[in-house]
Amino acid sequence: MSALTERAPRLGIILGSGLGAVAEALEDAVTIPYTQLPDFPPPSVHGHAGTLSLGTLSGVSVACLSGRKHVYEGGDPGAMRGPVRALKAAGAEALFATNAAGSLDAQVGPGSLMAISDHINMLGVNPLTGPNDDAIGPRFPSLRDAYDPELRRLLHEAAGDLGIALAEGVYLATAGPSFETPAEIRAFRTLGADAVGMSTVPEVILARHAGLRVVAVSAITNLAEGMGGEALSHEQTLRYASAAAGDLTRLIIEFARVFGARG
Repeated sequence: MSALTERAPRLGIILGSGLGAVAEALEDAVTIPYTQLPDFPPPSVHGHAGTLSLGTLSGVSVACLSGRKHVYEGGDPGAMRGPVRALKAAGAEALFATNAAGSLDAQVGPGSLMAISDHINMLGVNPLTGPNDDAIGPRFPSLRDAYDPELRRLLHEAAGDLGIALAEGVYLATAGPSFETPAEIRAFRTLGADAVGMSTVPEVILARHAGLRVVAVSAITNLAEGMGGEALSHEQTLRYASAAAGDLTRLIIEFARVFGARG
């Protein structure tokens, strides 16, 4: 953990399925496998490298986590508490979370990017269940502005500067690992969801509990079940995540520049 502390990252970035290209954009980077870091859970899903990369983007010191542990990999909703709390302890101010997600909006198709404005937790679990560490955060943290409005404004500013179309909407998390049924998707649309996936919400809750500001983007990899003609698969997720990775990498680099300038 000394390398993380020495680099003192201002911004932490968590990369979802097929989005590891962002880590390759780091300057002056060092990469450490999760297996060499205490309390960093190695992911078991293809497309998640399981490495921590430390470097700079647009002059801002960042810690880039390539991969996450999902609830469906072992049932522990707090599996990412180690990495998130390590970022906070090292001095990070904010967390930029990314994921691959299915769209519930036919106008936001595969290859698109969506800024997350809020979430709906359908995981059935919460990463703060159990004893609370008052030194880290309160027993009952507020999620009113879980996705920081000012950081989201900077994100849209960065997207506009680059000419990247950036939708905005509500992300709904399910436990997985099976994809959703058409009936579930219809229900989720009624609830107000714009995208659906199997991650991110636990990290956001942990980050807000620890006092980190949060901004998040979904790389849209498919239209949700019942909305498109192609059968859903993880291979499809990786394929379209790769297609969106170029724009997402450029967006994160520009966001880091704007974030650093406003800091």
